[in-house]
Amino acid sequence: MSGEFHPWRLPVPSLWLDIFQKIKAMGFNCASFYSNWALLEGKPGNFSAEGVFAYEQFFEAATKAGVYLIARPGPYINAEVSFGGFPGWLQRVKGHLRTPDEDYLAATDNYAAQIGTIIARAQVTNGGPVILYQPENEYTVGVSIPFPSGKYMQYVEDRARNAGIIVPLISNDAVALGHNAPGTGLGEVDIYGHDAYPVMFDCGNPSTWPPLALSGTYHQIHELQSPSTPFSLVEFQGGAYDPWGGPGFNNCAAFINNEFERVFFKNNFAAGAAIHNIYMIYGGTNWGNIGHPGGYTSYDYGAAISEDRTITREKYSELKLEAEWLKVSPDYLIAQPGPALVWTYANNAAITVTRLGGNTTLGSGSFFVVRHSDYSSTTSDNYTMKLPTSEGDISIPTLVDVLTLHGRDSKIVATDYDVRGIRLLYSTAEILTHQKFENATVLVVYTGPDETNELTVKINGGSLVVPDSIRVNRSEELVTLAWDTSPTRRIVQIDDLHIYILDRNSAYNYWVPEINGSSSLIINGPYLVRSASIENGALFVLADFNRSTIFEVIGAPRNTTTLIINGEKTDFKIQDERIVTNISYSAPSLDIPLLSELSWSYIDSLPEIQTSYDDSLWEAADHPSTNNSYQTLYTPTSLFAGDYGFHAGVLLFRGHFTAKGTEKSFEIKTQGGTAYGHSVWLNDIFLGSWIGSVSNSNYDATYQLPSLTKGESYVLTVVIDHMGLDGNYVPGIDTGKAPRGILNYRLASSLIDTTPITWKITGNFGGEDYVDRVRGPLNEGGLYAERQGYHQPHPPIQNFTSGSPFSPPNKPGISYYTAPLSLDLPSDTYDIPLSFSFRNVAGGAARIQLYVNGWQFGKFIGHIGPQTNFPVPEGILDYKGENWIGLAIWRMEESDETPVLEFTLEAGVPVLTGREPVVLVQSPAWSQRQGAY
Repeated sequence: MSGEFHPWRLPVPSLWLDIFQKIKAMGFNCASFYSNWALLEGKPGNFSAEGVFAYEQFFEAATKAGVYLIARPGPYINAEVSFGGFPGWLQRVKGHLRTPDEDYLAATDNYAAQIGTIIARAQVTNGGPVILYQPENEYTVGVSIPFPSGKYMQYVEDRARNAGIIVPLISNDAVALGHNAPGTGLGEVDIYGHDAYPVMFDCGNPSTWPPLALSGTYHQIHELQSPSTPFSLVEFQGGAYDPWGGPGFNNCAAFINNEFERVFFKNNFAAGAAIHNIYMIYGGTNWGNIGHPGGYTSYDYGAAISEDRTITREKYSELKLEAEWLKVSPDYLIAQPGPALVWTYANNAAITVTRLGGNTTLGSGSFFVVRHSDYSSTTSDNYTMKLPTSEGDISIPTLVDVLTLHGRDSKIVATDYDVRGIRLLYSTAEILTHQKFENATVLVVYTGPDETNELTVKINGGSLVVPDSIRVNRSEELVTLAWDTSPTRRIVQIDDLHIYILDRNSAYNYWVPEINGSSSLIINGPYLVRSASIENGALFVLADFNRSTIFEVIGAPRNTTTLIINGEKTDFKIQDERIVTNISYSAPSLDIPLLSELSWSYIDSLPEIQTSYDDSLWEAADHPSTNNSYQTLYTPTSLFAGDYGFHAGVLLFRGHFTAKGTEKSFEIKTQGGTAYGHSVWLNDIFLGSWIGSVSNSNYDATYQLPSLTKGESYVLTVVIDHMGLDGNYVPGIDTGKAPRGILNYRLASSLIDTTPITWKITGNFGGEDYVDRVRGPLNEGGLYAERQGYHQPHPPIQNFTSGSPFSPPNKPGISYYTAPLSLDLPSDTYDIPLSFSFRNVAGGAARIQLYVNGWQFGKFIGHIGPQTNFPVPEGILDYKGENWIGLAIWRMEESDETPVLEFTLEAGVPVLTGREPVVLVQSPAWSQRQGAY
C-alpha cells in the first residue's frame, strides 16, 4: 500500500519524517511523490534544488521511517498545480508541449538531467528508498496530433536512463487504455499502471455515489493489457480536489470517507491490485502561487492525513485496518481473482461476492470479497454463504442464522488462512493482524456494529478458554466461535493461539509497529505509534497521545525490564503477559495572542495610482509579436505576462496615453484564471473592478471615463489577480499556454477611433530572475509591498504609519499591514496545529493575501470562498520566538459598509508527541532590494 505526498506542499523539511511515520504507522510500505519543475527551474537553464526544495532530506526521512518511494518527476505532473508543474517560461515555446516537437524536448533536457540525477542517487540500488520511476504522467489522450507518441515517451525514458535511473519504469494511464504497456514497442515501460477516480469530485453531494462507478472488470482488462506485470493502480482516489466556490475539503473528506475505502479499495483487492497507490494520503498547502486556477490555498484533498497533519479522520484508521491485513496475508499476492458473482457464494441477490482463489493443494488460502450488488446501497442485507475450502464446500454461518452486511460496507472473508502455522478454516470477521510471539501466537480480528460473526480454527485437541459471551462448538479438529459485536474486548485461548475479538472502533486504536524486518509488536491505546524498538531488555516507543489512555503492549519479550515512551522511563505492570501502563494527558495552557492587539503598521501598496509615481524601471510591454502559440494577439504589442517573464501572483499594468479630449469609455478584456479579478484606475480615480466569479477565467469590461483634457497625459493602472496557469492535460491543445494579462482593450475617442496607449508591466520583482532564492520563484507576485520585500520579517516600519487591518480604508485600493507576533508554545512536547482564520469580512469585495515570515500562506476571497481557515505549520511559524505577519488587502468596491475584518489565530487540539523537534526553515528578513520600484 502506498500514498501520495508532495514535500513541496509542506515546506518544512523537518516535518517530512512526521508524515512518513504516519504513513508507515498505517501499515503502508511505500509513498509516491511528484517533483515540481516550476519550483526548480524558474529561469531556463537555472536549476536550483536547495533548502525547502532539496530532496535529500526527503529521501532520508523516508528511509528512516522505512518507507519506499515511487518517483514521479514528470516533466508534466498535473497535480492541480500551476501549468501542471511546467515552469511559466514554457509558454514561450512554440512547439506543442508533451510531444516530440524539438523545442519542447530541448526545454526539458536540463530539468530531466538534474532531477534524474538527484533521484538516481536515492535508488534502492544505492541504499535509498526509490524503487520505481514514473516517466511523464497520465499520458492518455491527445488532440490534433499523432497520439500516443512512442517517440516522445521514449525520449522521456531515455533522459531518465541517461541520468542513471535503473529501477523499473512504471506508467499511469489516466484510464486503462494500455498505452505504453510492456510489449507495445517504442516508449513502453517496465510495469503498466493506470489511475482511477471512480466517483469523481462532487464534494457538494458527499452522500451520493454515482451509478456505474465501481469497476467489475479491472482484473480482466489487466489480463488483456499487461498480464506479465503486477496489477498497478498508480493513482486511486483517496480524496477530491475542491474548486473556488466549492463546498470545502471537509465535504470532500465526507465524500471519500471510510465507507468509500471499504467498498472501493476492497473491490480493488478483489481485482488483485499489487501496487495500490492512493492520491492523496497527505495533501498539504498550495502556499505562494503554486496552485492551479481551479483550486485555492488549501490542498487538503480530504485526505486521510489532514492539511494540519492531524489523523482524526476515520478514513485514516480504516486504511490502517486494510493495510495491516495485507501485510500479514501473503497468500493474497498469489490468489487468482475471479468474476464478481451473485448467488454463487451468497444466497441473496443483493450480495455480490468475488473470490480470490488460492491453491488449497499447495496450502494457500482464498479470500472472498463481499459487497452489495448495488454498491451504493445504504440498506442492511442478511445472507449466508457456501464456500469451497480444503474441507470441501461448507455452508456458513453454523452457530447463528445469518450474516449481515450493512449499507456501504464490504468485507473480506478468509478461508484456509495461515496464522503463523495455524489454519483458520474460515473467518467472517475481518483480520487486522497476527503475530507469533515467544509466549503465544496472537490473532486480532474485528467486526462492525450490530453484526454477528464466526470463525473456525483447525486445531487438534488442546486447552480452550472462551468468554461466556462467545458461542463455541468443538469437534475433533475444529473449533468454531460465534459472537455478537461488542465494544468489550474478548480473548479466546486455544492452546497457544490467542484470538483478540474487537469491534471495529476499538480496532482503530491498535497499532502494529515493526521492531525489525520480520517481527512486530501490537500496541493498543495511543493516538499514534511512530516506532518501537527493543534493546537489552528495554522497549523504546515513540508515540503520540491526545487523551488519557491505557497503554498496552502485546508481544513484548518476557525479559523486558524497562519501558521508555518518548524518551522517558515509564512504570508498567504485567497483566496476562501484556505490558500495561496508564498515560495521563492534559491539554497545556496555550497563550495565543489576539491579532487585533498586535502593533500593526501600514503602507499603501498601490502607490502606482499616484501622479508622482515613477515607473521608469518597469518592463516596457513593447513586444510587437508573441511566441505564445495558443492565443492570438489582438493588441498592438503583447500584454501577455508570460512574454515578459512574469508567471505568478498579482500583475500590474500602467498604460500611458495623451488624451484627445473625446474619450468616453475604456474597454478591456483581462484574463487571470478561474476566480480571478481586476481593478482599474485612471490616475487616482477608481473606474471599477471585476470582482471575479467561479465561472470566469477572463472578462470583458467597459468603464466610463470622466472628462479628459485634450493634450493632457494620463495613466491607466490595471491590477490583475493571477490565479495560476491552466493545466496542460491534453497534448495538442496546449491550454496551459492560455496567457495571463490583457487580451484586448480599446480607449475609444469616437465610434471608430481609439487613443493609442503605451503599456508597461510588472509582476514579481525580477521576474524569472527572482530575488528570493530561499522561498523560490512562485512565492511573490507584483504587489508593491512584495516587490519591495515588505512581506518579509523586519520590514522598515519606521517608513510606515500606524494602522490596523481591523479598521482599513473604506475605498478601493491595496493596503499592506504588518506586525510582529511573538509565540511561546510548548512545542517541544506537544504538536499544536495553528491556523489563521478570516471571518465576517465586510465593506465590499476584497482579496486578502496572508504572509507569515515572508511566506505567502493564504489567499482569502470571501465573496467567492470557500476557504476561511489557513493552517500554517510550525517551522514556518516560530513557536518560541518572534514572527512577522503580513496582510495585503485589496479592496475592489466602493461600499457604504464600514470595513470590518475578523482575523484570528486559532489552535487545534494539542497532541502530546514523540516526533522529532521541528527545525525552523530559513526565512530571510527584509533588506533593501537594489532597483526595487
